[in-house]
Amino acid sequence: MVKNEFYKQNGGKLSRTPPKHLGTLAKICWRKIVPFLESTERVQRIDTSLVELYCSQYEIYRQSYDDIKENGIQYPIYKSLQDSSGQIVGKNFMGYRKNPAVGMMKDASVQITSIGSQLGLSPKARAELMEIVNKKDDTNITEQIAKFFGKEV
Repeated sequence: MVKNEFYKQNGGKLSRTPPKHLGTLAKICWRKIVPFLESTERVQRIDTSLVELYCSQYEIYRQSYDDIKENGIQYPIYKSLQDSSGQIVGKNFMGYRKNPAVGMMKDASVQITSIGSQLGLSPKARAELMEIVNKKDDTNITEQIAKFFGKEV
């Protein structure tokens, strides 16, 4: 038996079951967005990697947020003070350093926004997609009318 090309598998639709390699939060995200994406009829099986990327970035975002909740947005920095024998006798406060999770959360947020827009997962993106669809419909109607009257557009 010959296996169908990837994009033709599952009737060309996204799998409702998330890929096994995704983390727990990414799988939860997958289960939430795939039914919506399928209902829009704008996403196909070939877009699986884009959906995977969206879900994995969501997981990174959430993990970064949890780290920030636990550790704060910044860490205090201390320099150890030593005596002449090398024994630590105290710590000197040097200031604060940004929690690296803040940058990771920001990067994931940018990726989520960008990929989500491509998938139509924001109100603005959905409105833009509807404008495109409406323009295509208007063009088709205009062309149909012109053809009916025997004129070129």
